[in-house]
Amino acid sequence: MFHLLSSFLFFATTPPPLPPPTPQEFVRPQIVRPLPGSLNTVPVFNSNSPELVLEPGILLSTFPATGTTHPQAHLDFPLEGRFDIFAHHVAKAPTPDDLRTLYLGVIVDNPGREAVKINILQAVSYLSQPDAPFIKLDPFLENSDGTIYAGPGSRVMGEILRGWHQIQFPFLMTIPAGERQMLLNLPIPVKDFDPPINGRSSYLRLRSNGRVYLASLAMFAPKDEEGNERPPTLAEWEALLQTGDLAKPRDRAPTPPNSEGSSFLYGRVAGVAQGSQWEAKLTDRSEVDFLTIPDRGQIISYGISTLDRGTLGTEQIQSAPMLARYPDTAYKAHGNYGIRYSLNLPLYNPTEAMQTVTIALETPIKQDEISTGLRFFDPLPTNTFFRGTVRVKYTDDGGILQTRYYHLVQRRGQEGEPLVTLHLQPNTQRSVSVDLLYPPDSTPPQVLTIQTLK
Repeated sequence: MFHLLSSFLFFATTPPPLPPPTPQEFVRPQIVRPLPGSLNTVPVFNSNSPELVLEPGILLSTFPATGTTHPQAHLDFPLEGRFDIFAHHVAKAPTPDDLRTLYLGVIVDNPGREAVKINILQAVSYLSQPDAPFIKLDPFLENSDGTIYAGPGSRVMGEILRGWHQIQFPFLMTIPAGERQMLLNLPIPVKDFDPPINGRSSYLRLRSNGRVYLASLAMFAPKDEEGNERPPTLAEWEALLQTGDLAKPRDRAPTPPNSEGSSFLYGRVAGVAQGSQWEAKLTDRSEVDFLTIPDRGQIISYGISTLDRGTLGTEQIQSAPMLARYPDTAYKAHGNYGIRYSLNLPLYNPTEAMQTVTIALETPIKQDEISTGLRFFDPLPTNTFFRGTVRVKYTDDGGILQTRYYHLVQRRGQEGEPLVTLHLQPNTQRSVSVDLLYPPDSTPPQVLTIQTLK
């Protein structure tokens, strides 16, 4: 009886848990520089709007509009040579009893009079469930074997970064003159998941020796004679391409770039963006081949994925421009999902003393102008703004070439842990390479930070 009474009194008098402390901003004095270099000109077939697909239809079509039922759904933009495909969409049961599987299809058309060969240089596609669920991970984890990820975007970009290619995709497609083939025909199931929602991220790097048209499409799985779901056929995809309208529900329309209001909606991307990689050598000036490290206790950062109203004082918008788009979708590829950043830092210590230098990726609070430095939070809020793998290559203090992969999870306003720590001897230079593919489900901007410790 005593024990029961003690337990009752304990539970009766235990106060409710305190709410988490409110994040407080602080300013870190430092310099922020624009990132040297620029995006390349490789076009990217970027299918990300609508993100949530509840009704079948056309997600993105570069086909000509002639003879189609809904000409406004076709952008008439052929692709040839090097181009990439990025697709990121979510399926959700429209009603609790409607658990049909949504299929994502990418169809390729050869309009010419000769066969076209498409080299599939890399191709990776994953579902949220069960392939890559959004699990809670520590902010900084070594990811040497590629088994650490959270979400399909994180997993896909990590594998493309490593040069991997999924066995389900061939390395070569040959499309006869005037014919079409399916490049992707993959399910996004919702049945047996709680809640009944799922997503799929895909990224493909391609090279074509002739002109082709592409379309990404969404369709609920047809059924066979026994009433079981089956993949759609090429003929069924072609019928949807011919008669279908844009898939729904439509995402909210973006704010025009030159608008002056306080609110600004970037919108989601559906179109052909220009640029698949940002390659740069970070130096003091364009005419020199070294980057002088900051003075002791000082910090220099370079913007990563800066965007309209988020240039961090650099006035540099890195968002890929759109070569073709739908009127209700993003004006630029804000976020640069899937774009590879390949950055070389030839660090130089000009002093007569050994200096300890760190390099980190960070997620400061978005701002367009800065006065004395970047803003961060302490304690951190709960919302995640970056989730993906970063690769660093460098020669360590023992003279050994290192290649390291780290999976980062960063919240809004989070300072980053060092990816690399170097002890630079007096009057010496050592290079560090940093590579990442900007992962879907992240929110820009980020910075690459070089700090010389006191």
